[in-house]
Amino acid sequence: MRRRLPPLLRRAWYGLNQTFRRRIAHTGVTPDQFTALRILVEGDSNGLTQRALTEAMSSDPNTVASLLERMEESGWIERRAHESDRRAYRIRLLESGLTRYHCVRDLAVQLQADVLGGLPESEREHFLEQLETVATACKQAADDSSKNLR
Repeated sequence: MRRRLPPLLRRAWYGLNQTFRRRIAHTGVTPDQFTALRILVEGDSNGLTQRALTEAMSSDPNTVASLLERMEESGWIERRAHESDRRAYRIRLLESGLTRYHCVRDLAVQLQADVLGGLPESEREHFLEQLETVATACKQAADDSSKNLR
């Protein structure tokens, strides 16, 4: 059978997401919430704008807005007025959000090790570099398609 990029990426993403969802179900954190928490932990200590978080998550604004609303209600993040843009807010991680992140992080790291365990250790970093190249090309193709629609 011929290998095709879209079904392989979809199958990989779906399997990874479902496995992660099951492994972290007991924590009360969803995979998308973990992704947001990780980006906030790794991002600007002053917080990120919703737009920056949306881009970093490769998501859409409505999905991220809903996600942030639930996370704010849970006391994991706070939104503060942006210092120079009256239309924007800075999203900052609160201590309880950091605690949730640390609760799930080891499970995420272990899942990555399990999944990449199917590759020889000497090839793992190269595989991730190639996957990043593919992801960047997909984003560029989407951006180019959007420009052509205008």
